[in-house]
Amino acid sequence: MHNVPWRGVFPAVTTKFHADESLDFTGTARHIDFQIRNGIHGVVCCGSLGEASTLTLDEKLAVARCALDAANGRVPVLATVSEASTREALRFIEGANALGVAGYMVMPSVIYVADAREAMANVRTYAHAAQRPLMVYNNPVAYRVDLKPEHFAELADCEHVAAIKESSGDVTRITDLRNLLGDRYQLFMGVDDLAFEGLALGCDGLLAGVGCAFPRETVALFNLMQEGRWDEARAIYRWMTPLLHLDVSTKLVQNLKLIDLLVGVGSEHMRRPRLPVIGAERERIEALVAKALATRPAHCQSQP
Repeated sequence: MHNVPWRGVFPAVTTKFHADESLDFTGTARHIDFQIRNGIHGVVCCGSLGEASTLTLDEKLAVARCALDAANGRVPVLATVSEASTREALRFIEGANALGVAGYMVMPSVIYVADAREAMANVRTYAHAAQRPLMVYNNPVAYRVDLKPEHFAELADCEHVAAIKESSGDVTRITDLRNLLGDRYQLFMGVDDLAFEGLALGCDGLLAGVGCAFPRETVALFNLMQEGRWDEARAIYRWMTPLLHLDVSTKLVQNLKLIDLLVGVGSEHMRRPRLPVIGAERERIEALVAKALATRPAHCQSQP
């Protein structure tokens, strides 16, 4: 179980809504299919970018079912566990297991700022309930809970804890994890504008945000890095970086849904309290996307 074949580009897919904030399953399925046809290697649904905090448990299960149907076995589908209590998280895992998800991306704690003992106990509880591989989402910037390399060393005996999404913003964590734990965990870089750096240091994959709108380009970056074609990879990364910065923001949902809209692969509808960006914020993103599209690498661009 330690060596699950999770590798490559796993977009944290957005959840599509209609203008009245109801779930748009057709749009969600279409967007997932678009990404799979453009080469991504796995799908993570109902995460932060998927607006999980605005979804009920039943809605999250419905989105997971939609993702599984859209993927149709072509790539693994991971569901995100981000409930406020362990009790609710176990209810979600029970439902998602019944649907047949390949595994989970789990938040050690979301609203409550757990210490390492509490966070690790939560992860072990989820792993026992899931009996499927888990990717632990370590994001101390957003959630103020930090599982450090020494904590993952303590969790190494938990066979279902298979991967780490490292989003601390400290790229030295990748080397520290490798030095302490070797290849015990699959490592995914979860910060869009550290993708090149993370892959160069030995990450197995990317948990992509902007990649939802530019999947083929993101896959091309990953493949070039695996082949050691640094100059070609760096050219794509430099082209993408102004957009990648938009993922590292409290408005990542608004930013990335606007990118989807401008690129023509999704709508901007989201659930309140989020509102579309306006004024200078919007104009800046529109200018960045226009420049990116005008200079898009022709040899690797996504196909509609």
